[in-house]
Amino acid sequence: MSYRPSKKAVALEYGKNPTPLLTAKGEDGVAEAIIAEARKQGVHIAEDPQLVALLSQLELNQEIPENLYVAVAVILSWVYWLKGMEPEDNPGE
Repeated sequence: MSYRPSKKAVALEYGKNPTPLLTAKGEDGVAEAIIAEARKQGVHIAEDPQLVALLSQLELNQEIPENLYVAVAVILSWVYWLKGMEPEDNPGE
């Protein structure tokens, strides 16, 4: 019998908030649904198991803690770059 770690996923919302919020989280089937919906909506997906593990500890609609700002900023800068956007652009538009 082999151990297979569960798949986890989280979703963050930032565009209209001063600090990113955790808007969805889940494991296994729920994680797959979060990822599928993100793909359907054209949302870019980053894989960072350590960051997901930390963000999974938050409550839904909770702002990310200050100690995770840099890690989340790296992901957000990647998303801006993929979309060809500048930091002052609103990613929600």
